[in-house]
Amino acid sequence: MKVEHIRIGPEMTIIQLIEEMGRSGVLGAGRLYKATKLLSEVINDPETTVFLSVAGPMVPGGLKKVIRDLIDKGYVDVLITSGANLTHDLVEAFGGAHYREHEENDEELCQMGMGRIADIYTKSEDFEVFETKINLIMTEIAEKNKQLNIRDFLTQIGHLINDDESIIRTAAKKGVPIYAPGLIDSMLGLQLWMFTQENQLTLDAAGDMHELSDIVYGSGKVATVILGGGLPKHYALASNILTGGVDAAIQVTLDRSEAGSLGGAPLEEAKSWAKAKCGSRLVTVIGDATIIFPLMVSGAMELIHKQD
Repeated sequence: MKVEHIRIGPEMTIIQLIEEMGRSGVLGAGRLYKATKLLSEVINDPETTVFLSVAGPMVPGGLKKVIRDLIDKGYVDVLITSGANLTHDLVEAFGGAHYREHEENDEELCQMGMGRIADIYTKSEDFEVFETKINLIMTEIAEKNKQLNIRDFLTQIGHLINDDESIIRTAAKKGVPIYAPGLIDSMLGLQLWMFTQENQLTLDAAGDMHELSDIVYGSGKVATVILGGGLPKHYALASNILTGGVDAAIQVTLDRSEAGSLGGAPLEEAKSWAKAKCGSRLVTVIGDATIIFPLMVSGAMELIHKQD
């Protein structure tokens, strides 16, 4: 087959553009097409349980509503993410925001009470509100529970906040479990630790695996969609060792493979650990998830709409 050159038209939809990339079929364009096609298939298959793994600053980076809407529409069955993304979701649920376009240097930002994530900015006053409100919520949780697993802790938080645009709130309402194995490594985890200095509330991290293993064993097929690497990526893949690995996976990453890090590891490597089945469908797209994932989701939604 020949590489066909991409043609751009003035009234093209997202999926039409991605299909043009598919006709090219090579490099990043070809991979984006394959990933979009695979995403549309797995999220529209009632026999496939979809794990969404989210690392990196995806919530402050603008993907909160993309993730929230996928959960709300029933396209995601399990969310695995970092404590940081959950913290940022709560900051916005409590009335805070994330900001852009500041020219000050980092020392000046510190004096102003602002933190920086690349070109994203946060205000300390928003985190002060977060600290106050999350402590009230933890107090309410601790009145009824002395020990619970991380998933249940996050579900209870979701039922006690009022922002319907929140990922945590939406997941709780829809019955979608959120797993955050690295929760303590975040501002939410720090507040939890401080709370436990004067209150009895213990999180059972190993307790999550009872439920997660039930999901894995109870699934006909499992597909993982992986944004970034780190602990969420490994947790999503490793939990499926129990049944010989995932049936399909898509990852969007900027990490490199040469140093042997999991974040940059090709998905094919997961087959050697039985984290992905032999014959599984695997697509890696190298790029910034804040660019790639909205395109992929939009294209997949168009494909599903066409089929309907």
